[in-house]
Amino acid sequence: MLSHTPNHAPSYYAATANQALAFPGLAGDLQADVCIIGGGFTGLNTAIELAERGMSVILLEAHKVGWGASGRNGGQLIRGVGHDVDQFEKLVGSEGVREFKLMGIEAVKIVSQRIEQFGIDCDLTWGYCDLANKAQHLEQFRADQSELKGLGYQPELAIIESSQMPTVVGSDVYVGGMTDMGSGHLHPLNLALGEAQAAQNLGVQLFENSRVERIEYGQTVSVHTAHGCVRAKQLVIGCNAYLSTLHKELSGTVIPAGSYIIATEPLPAEQARRLIPQNMALCDQRVALDYYRFSADNRLLFGGACHYSGRDPADIAAYMRPKMLRVFPELAGVKIEYQWGGMIGIGANRLPQIGKLPDQSNVFYAQAYSGHGVNATHLAARLLAQAITGQASRGFELFSQVPHMAFPGGNRFRAPLLALGMMWQKLKEVM
Repeated sequence: MLSHTPNHAPSYYAATANQALAFPGLAGDLQADVCIIGGGFTGLNTAIELAERGMSVILLEAHKVGWGASGRNGGQLIRGVGHDVDQFEKLVGSEGVREFKLMGIEAVKIVSQRIEQFGIDCDLTWGYCDLANKAQHLEQFRADQSELKGLGYQPELAIIESSQMPTVVGSDVYVGGMTDMGSGHLHPLNLALGEAQAAQNLGVQLFENSRVERIEYGQTVSVHTAHGCVRAKQLVIGCNAYLSTLHKELSGTVIPAGSYIIATEPLPAEQARRLIPQNMALCDQRVALDYYRFSADNRLLFGGACHYSGRDPADIAAYMRPKMLRVFPELAGVKIEYQWGGMIGIGANRLPQIGKLPDQSNVFYAQAYSGHGVNATHLAARLLAQAITGQASRGFELFSQVPHMAFPGGNRFRAPLLALGMMWQKLKEVM
């Protein structure tokens, strides 16, 4: 096993990026209305939202745009923000919980609208299935279907009984599922690159290889890199799992969790349609979940494993292949051509953390999307832009009302402690 490293293996997405963007490193002193730290979905979309509202924006990325989770995730665009938002009723009331659920639907629409608005080529495909590992999951899907209909959810939802599962997935390991035609999948890096191009076209100044080394807070915020400084009236911190020590309090409420993906060689069209007949994205319900889908060129992208240990597998393909073969034994002889991983940010209560630093009225943040980052980042960006520009934002207020616990153990011990907690949750699944 290897510790998490910034030297990620090249992903399938990097190999199939439809454009090569290059932005300069920050050099010298610049000024803007807003400085954004982080060149993933959070930062890029906040930049777009603010630029569309007439603000000058400078974005700083430590590596390359889309380098982190935004450009290397499973590409699943799934409705919802957070996990079990009913738990927050005492904090935000029943109407607040309802608004969280409606925002989870709105978040997918924002992504779809962004793609359409800027003509982004990112293989957007509609269709998703939640997979039931046991009968209890299927009963929960029935409740979810009823609730979503009560919220006015328009896309088609269908409960898939055990006998119908071959119409959704060519595997016998599931007892049922629920399909959702309002969720789907896409090429995440191409989405991020398209959004970066859109931001630049709107006048946003983007800088890559510009790691922020320190921040001076005050009425004007000064953000320092090795070779320059940005002075801005407002600051947005959108680093998520890669925040590290830049802000101790914020990083303490999010745990970086490793998630890993393999991509097979291209499969014959007939075989691909046999494995996933409707070309949906799919995800099971276990703690160390499996998620998978086909790429536009018929490669099976199979991911999961969600590690809290702070250590990556030495051989991702060897680690993930048995998981893939448990679902699809017929792929035993198929070649794995890409393997990669990265870190997602997870909070203790699994609700995205969106707000303003309590001691700094001009510093905003969004992080801890807990596996729903493709859509939740886009929602967070809109809420941040509304708050920064003084627009009434009930959503921003709701997220700000929810407190977030700092993980125990500090930087050294919190990952091992959470790894033990995850092991206990896995044991409970088989009890």
